[in-house]
Amino acid sequence: MKHLSILGSTGSIGVSTLEIVAAHPDRFCIAAMTAGKNLELFARQIRQFSPRIAAVASADDIPRLREMCSGITVEIRGGVEGLIAAATADETDMVVAAIVGAAGLVPTAAAIRAGKDIALANKETLVTAGHLFMEMVAEFGVKLYPVDSEHSAVFQSIEGHRSQDISKIILTASGGPFLNTPAGQLAGVTVRDALNHPNWSMGRKISIDSATMMNKGLEVLEARWLFDTPVDKIDVNIHPQSIIHSMVEYIDGCVIAQLGSPDMKAPIAYALSYPERVATGVKPLDLTAFSGLTFYKPDLAKFRCLSLAYQAINAGESMPAVMNAANEIAVETFLAGGIGFVQIAEVIERTMAGHQAHALKSIDEVLLADSWGREQARNICGGLHN
Repeated sequence: MKHLSILGSTGSIGVSTLEIVAAHPDRFCIAAMTAGKNLELFARQIRQFSPRIAAVASADDIPRLREMCSGITVEIRGGVEGLIAAATADETDMVVAAIVGAAGLVPTAAAIRAGKDIALANKETLVTAGHLFMEMVAEFGVKLYPVDSEHSAVFQSIEGHRSQDISKIILTASGGPFLNTPAGQLAGVTVRDALNHPNWSMGRKISIDSATMMNKGLEVLEARWLFDTPVDKIDVNIHPQSIIHSMVEYIDGCVIAQLGSPDMKAPIAYALSYPERVATGVKPLDLTAFSGLTFYKPDLAKFRCLSLAYQAINAGESMPAVMNAANEIAVETFLAGGIGFVQIAEVIERTMAGHQAHALKSIDEVLLADSWGREQARNICGGLHN
């Protein structure tokens, strides 16, 4: 029996993880879970899965959650200390790091220091502090399993092969809802348009990142650290069908790919059960149902956020943390109706232009860079009008 702590149980990854747990009660149980603002769903999850610890992001929500969970034996915590308590629960074997954004940094780092294996869905952890996290993974001897579909595909494609034989990692991208939309029409994109992903069912923030293709830039950085691969050996291909989730090219010219229906339960289950596989309920892939699988190079002029991500990667040091912070604020503001879709890239670009990249030697320094980026981005958003 594997005891899990889920950081972000009410998000799309958390919900899918709990579906897998519910389908395999003989293999998995929940030791702890955390949530943000969706207390109604969180309370239902607590009743169903009986965690020992349940933590909410804001300590102000503790009284309300306690009232909603009256009669249930559960330790309710809140704030950063509560998230850390859930991430480091004694009985926990693996932490599913599914908090969206830089908010997942501190509890995920605490879990690693506590010797917990990590199923990583929070790509921002490696985007903002990749070298620090990988050093901690090595120091504390924990295992890190990717949950993102692309990185899970790479993980599966390199299994049993020598790292020195890898020529290139190829991350695939659907292209999002605006793949075929002329660049000149993007200024009129609405929040509803941007959330309408053609293939995947994801949370709001990740859906917008997919629409701008910032998500793929974050994934390039994540792959760089996960697989200890130089960025110049990581390519991005647009693959609208989302059937090949990513590929690995080897020095002999062979390419190994992982294919499957676009459903996050498959990569989540593989991370939870590795090296075994478990039934997920994911619809088996029928290749005869497709007229063809196509691939394109991304248009960096049209998808400016992907271009900015590459700029941040090349600048290195603190720039990815600042870029990520600016993106989170810009996406948040767009979702609230404060700026237009194309202004997301403008906010990120202007924030990065005002930052001088410098070395980050601790998680605290990463958090300072993140805070600086957020403040700058908020100020820039305040001067823009949708």
